[in-house]
Amino acid sequence: MRFANILSGLAAATTSALLSTAAFAGDGITGLQVVGGPTAGGTGFQTAGSELARDQQWLDGWLLYLCIGVVALVVVMLLVVIVRFNQRANPTPARFTHNTPLEIVWTLVPVLILVTLGSFSLPVLFKQLEMPKADVAIKVTGNQWFWSYEYPDLGISFDSLKLDKDKLAENGYSDDEYLLAADNAVIVPVHKNIVVQVTASDVIHGWFVPALSVQHSAVPGRIGEVWFNAEKEGIYFGQCTTLCGKDHAYMPIVVKAVSQQVYDDWVAKNKKAADLGTPAAIKMAASN
Repeated sequence: MRFANILSGLAAATTSALLSTAAFAGDGITGLQVVGGPTAGGTGFQTAGSELARDQQWLDGWLLYLCIGVVALVVVMLLVVIVRFNQRANPTPARFTHNTPLEIVWTLVPVLILVTLGSFSLPVLFKQLEMPKADVAIKVTGNQWFWSYEYPDLGISFDSLKLDKDKLAENGYSDDEYLLAADNAVIVPVHKNIVVQVTASDVIHGWFVPALSVQHSAVPGRIGEVWFNAEKEGIYFGQCTTLCGKDHAYMPIVVKAVSQQVYDDWVAKNKKAADLGTPAAIKMAASN
């Protein structure tokens, strides 16, 4: 009788686990437009899908113009020196060693440039580093060579692996999204603060979603935090950015931003699957 009870309990546990796994065999959310992803021949930023991304892309462009202005000023000054103070135009060089007004100018101008640079860049950087109150919290764990995700407040967890080429269509991806698509995506609601805790189980990985401007090293034994607020419904592709072994190139990241209703339905479905996968049957078998 004891042996029969153990077999029965293990069978129930196995069935529950299989049902739970089946529920996570694809997120079931298709038909979304790709918002953030690489494009053939592209050299610029991906479409910004969050306030952080818009701020950082604006800052990058603004600093580029600032750098162009500084370089232009230096080039003009060099040309003036070359033309006016060469040996032919100025055969008798001056012998003075100091020019107080000039020294004040070339000290103050760089200081003003640095102050201007800091006044625009520091608020953008601080916004990225200051964690808001989380509407949704997600824990990300890097593994060789896949990602594990956990929604600790919801009791939902799953692994995310590269999607095989022959399964792209049935999961709503096109053929050119091979190596970008994953079997299970991170599902988040739009216009909500998503706080992501990043760590790793073996070696250092890198969790990076360019269009959302979130990137953090996944370091074993440490937990880092990033956050984002997706402004557009759609698919955001990312990749592992730290060389982590032979399959480093095969650790895609997929974030799907959906409406609140779709997100709530996804949570309800997968919480039910998580409940089916509880270890109650295993505990029952052990108690017998």
